Amino acid sequence: MAKAKTTNKAEDLKGKSQDELNAMLLDLRKQQMDMRFQQAGGQLQNTADIRKVRRTIARVKTCMSQQQAAQAAK
Repeated sequence: MAKAKTTNKAEDLKGKSQDELNAMLLDLRKQQMDMRFQQAGGQLQNTADIRKVRRTIARVKTCMSQQQAAQAAK
């Protein structure tokens, strides 16, 4: 039985630059807004996606703050 590939999303974010993280954050917020509109209109099929996007936004913001703290420490 083959194991499913487990990737740590936080590890993927650590390799990205500040500009890439800002662009990702902007895209995620747009996606979150679209999902909220779809949910209000009754068109959103999987409401768990809203939670996933919200948590991904938190991961990106955490990574950004860690990078800023590392820059300040230098």
